[in-house]
Amino acid sequence: MDHLALPVADQQRSRRFYETYFGFGVRPARLYDDRVLMIYNAAGFALALGPGAVEAPTWMHFGVALESRDAVLAHRARLLADGIGLIEAFDEPDYVSVKCRDPDGYIVEAYWEPGVR
Repeated sequence: MDHLALPVADQQRSRRFYETYFGFGVRPARLYDDRVLMIYNAAGFALALGPGAVEAPTWMHFGVALESRDAVLAHRARLLADGIGLIEAFDEPDYVSVKCRDPDGYIVEAYWEPGVR
């Protein structure tokens, strides 16, 4: 999968969140005629932020694989330092994860598993 489209209440607020905490914004964003704002990460993944809002099921989430256990722990520390509340965190030998909510309430996970990235 190389692309995800999300309805969001405030595109610029969501853009800042994903650029600040999840590595988006490495190339210029693009606003399409249908008012969908596309932002990109270093791997070329395209996150489409469309105008609107949706109530997502409580189990729904999406994740970003990081390169190491230490990278996830550093990410967790940064989220906490910036006052971003955590929903869940794991630190096990073969799985390290941290989940938080984005400005629209979507659950976003940063994780590491051996051999995933």
